[in-house]
Amino acid sequence: MASDGKLGLEESTSFGEASGIEVEVRPRFEDVAIGEPFNPDDIDVATRSMTIDLLLSRIAARAIDLEPDFQRRRGIWTERQQSRLIESLLLRIPLPTLYAAEDENENWAIVDGIQRLTTITRFISPELIDDPPLRLSGLEYLGSSFDGMVFDGLPARLKRRLRETELVVHLIRHGTPQEVKFNIFARINTGGLPLSSQELRHALIPGPARNFLRDLAANDSFKIATTYSIRDERMADREMVLRFMAFRMTKPEDFKAYDFDRFLGDAMRQINTQSRSQLRRFADDFNAAMKTATEIFGDDAFRKRYQEQDARMPINKALFETVSVAIASLTEVERRRCIEKSAEIRAQMMELMQDRTFESAISQGTGDIGKVRLRFAAVERAFRKVTHG
Repeated sequence: MASDGKLGLEESTSFGEASGIEVEVRPRFEDVAIGEPFNPDDIDVATRSMTIDLLLSRIAARAIDLEPDFQRRRGIWTERQQSRLIESLLLRIPLPTLYAAEDENENWAIVDGIQRLTTITRFISPELIDDPPLRLSGLEYLGSSFDGMVFDGLPARLKRRLRETELVVHLIRHGTPQEVKFNIFARINTGGLPLSSQELRHALIPGPARNFLRDLAANDSFKIATTYSIRDERMADREMVLRFMAFRMTKPEDFKAYDFDRFLGDAMRQINTQSRSQLRRFADDFNAAMKTATEIFGDDAFRKRYQEQDARMPINKALFETVSVAIASLTEVERRRCIEKSAEIRAQMMELMQDRTFESAISQGTGDIGKVRLRFAAVERAFRKVTHG
């Protein structure tokens, strides 16, 4: 009997739509063991009260990173919701605290409060974010006389009130270790639309890795192999690429038993250290793996399949990283042989799915060191059996 992972439930996007990725049963945040205790002296969190004018000046100077890749999230707030936030400021109603991470140049990446700050910027200085001006609508207390009004139409005293409003910012200072930053933001990231783990990594780890993951996730080879089913709204596609990279750079047998999110963060930082030629080789490996997986499995690539007649299930993250890395490790001759013997490979994989231990290793607690090594070794044996059979 298979584990609950066989149900094939899908993760949801922030709009409640199916993401195209199977739910991964991971330990709850409070149950994740920290590999090494944090040194309290390393944690440096400053609390600042800053006027909106000061925050806008930092945005204008590019000293605040609203993260362009997150700007799609602005659309999640309706015009009415954005207008209500401005109304709250005009009524002197305090807003929730903002959270930011500081880099070595004292620039800030906003991690919790992006929608609030972008709404304020859009109303007062929309040119800073290349957005059309926000026109107030659907206000609850200020009345219809403010409907359709833009910032320039406000009385001078209300303009001044907005600009002089103070917002509280909790700033995680640069000296705080990255894994501590991630843990802190995971704890407090409870706003109206919390960032996904990959969005947190993206905000906290600048560098070439951001564009590298974005570009590979946008490749046709990846989109075809995953049947265009993975939505990019929460950077789920980039996390899939990062998982491939993590186990391509770190052999599964060398994987250490610590928090899996930290492992992926370390991998993203490792990508930042790679040369251009190394990154091109990794990109070639990735594309070759995607094309080969499509040739072997068709529309079933990276999905659980127990029998040929089973309905198609969502993409499974653990299968994606395991199968793609196994294929990337093959020579070109071996990949061609696997394509020629695709029926045997598919049969081997369905046989593995009948193994309760393997099925559990791709469904529940997938970051466990024993399960990581088990599934990678099992899939590698399946491919080697065909290439060397």
